Amino acid sequence: MSGQPPRDRIVSEVPLLQLLPNMITITAICAGLSAIRFGIEGDYSLAARLILAACILDALDGRLARALSCDSKLGAELDSLADFLNFGAAPPLLIYFWALQDLKSGGWICVLVFAVCCALRLARFNVSTKSETTNADSAYFVGVPAPAGAMLVLFPMFLSFAFVGAPILNPVAICLYMVVIGLLLISRIPTWSFKTTTVSRHNVKAFLVGFAFIGAAVLTFAWVTLVILCLGYILAVVWALVAKSKLSTDKET
Repeated sequence: MSGQPPRDRIVSEVPLLQLLPNMITITAICAGLSAIRFGIEGDYSLAARLILAACILDALDGRLARALSCDSKLGAELDSLADFLNFGAAPPLLIYFWALQDLKSGGWICVLVFAVCCALRLARFNVSTKSETTNADSAYFVGVPAPAGAMLVLFPMFLSFAFVGAPILNPVAICLYMVVIGLLLISRIPTWSFKTTTVSRHNVKAFLVGFAFIGAAVLTFAWVTLVILCLGYILAVVWALVAKSKLSTDKET
C-alpha cells in the first residue's frame, strides 16, 4: 500500500527507559569535563565534588542497565570512554592544577604516567570481561579499580580540605604518590570486589542505618569522611592481599 513505508525502512523504536543508563553515563562525562574546567579556574572543591559525583554515577549506570536488561555494545564503549575521562584524566589534571604546576615538566610526566596506567587498567578490564576463557576470582579485582584509584589520587587534596590551614604536602611527594597509585591500578594485587559482598538478612537494617550514617557524614563533613573512607579502602586492600595470600598458601598445603 502507498500509505505505508517499505519494511526495510521501518525504524524500530527504543523505550526511553532503556536509554536511561546511557543518559547517566553522559551525565558522568559532563561531570568529569566540568571538573577539569573548574580545576583550571581554581575552584578545586567543586571540581573534586564533581569527580565524586562521576564515581557515584559510574556505579549506577551499569547496574541499572543490567536491571533493565538493556545492555548494549554502545553503552559498554561509552562507559569505558567515560571511565577514562572521569578517573584517568580529570583527577590527575586536578592535582596538577592544584599543586604541581610549579614542577612544570616533572609534574606533567606524573600526570601522564597515571593517565596511561588508568588506560591500561581499563583496557585489561575490557579484555577480561569479553574473554570466554577468563578464570578470574569474582570475589576480587585484579589491581585497584579505576574509580577507587581516582579517589585515592585525590587523597592529598581531601587532606588539605579536611584540615584547613595545614600546609600542602610537598609537590614531589604528591608526584611520587600519584605514580604509586597509577602502578597499583595495573598491578596484580587482588583488591576486594564489593559487587560480591553479601549481607545477612538479619543485618540488613543495621547495614542500611550504617549506609545512611555514611551518606549523612559525606554530606555534612565531606572531606573528613572522604579521608576516612580512603584510609579504610587502603586497609581493605591490605586485608584482601593478606587473605588472598593465606588462601593460596592453604591450597598449596
